[in-house]
Amino acid sequence: MLWSIVGTLAAICTTIGYIPQIIRGIRTKNLNDVSPMMLTLLLVGCSLWLAYGIHLEDPIIALANGFTLSFVITILLLRAAYKKNNS
Repeated sequence: MLWSIVGTLAAICTTIGYIPQIIRGIRTKNLNDVSPMMLTLLLVGCSLWLAYGIHLEDPIIALANGFTLSFVITILLLRAAYKKNNS
């Protein structure tokens, strides 16, 4: 029980950690300081974690990484859109 709570809290913290970056990017219309390599590695990692969570039928792993994956994709899309607009 305790480790389920720890896992859930860890999942919440690592998932919502991307929200401030998205908000900042939308406000400033600039995400050039965010590394595309880091985002690509996160995209691959979260995809693998999502597949792993689905395979294990573990909703905490699957949901956390599904949301994180959507946030990473959002940051990548915003970065590309703002970079195109600033050119």
